[in-house]
Amino acid sequence: MSILAAGCWVAHVLDPTPQTYADLPDWNPSTMPAPKPDLKLVALDAEDLTVLSAHLQDAVVRVADMAFLMAERRFAAVINRFDWEAAETSKSKQPVFSRRRAGLRFDRVIGAQFAKVDMTSRDTVLSVLAVQFEAKDEPEGFITLHFSGGGAIRLHVECIEAELRDLGAAWGTASKPAHGGDDPAATK
Repeated sequence: MSILAAGCWVAHVLDPTPQTYADLPDWNPSTMPAPKPDLKLVALDAEDLTVLSAHLQDAVVRVADMAFLMAERRFAAVINRFDWEAAETSKSKQPVFSRRRAGLRFDRVIGAQFAKVDMTSRDTVLSVLAVQFEAKDEPEGFITLHFSGGGAIRLHVECIEAELRDLGAAWGTASKPAHGGDDPAATK
């Protein structure tokens, strides 16, 4: 995994309407986790993309906060990711669950296909399950973002070039996402 230097590429997809932490889901100032360094990951191969996928699991994103920028050959999104690392390393008796606003981008995108994702339904919120790479003629291939409910975005890429970067402070949330087969008692 590579660490990325400074850069400001998410300005293209931010909604011009200001948003406060109070507007974010599960905002509760009393459960605010201690500050920690921002996550900055770059994926340049399938193994890196697997790590990026783990950090994106259960992230939520509004359709309005995603864009395929064809002229720039980029797909970008501003997401609210669940901080799995903080949840799994919490040493307190009461687990600390949090979300963080993050920017996600994929460069060298040749095309994008949308299955069960209506890009005109701007207020729809999608939950990320996983991100996968399928090689076509390496390094070319397809990166697929899988969402709960069966939706998917398939990006045809020249090669894997992706970045996930936290954009600010974390905010507390009452529970962690649960999946089929998970112990329900472990979510609170």
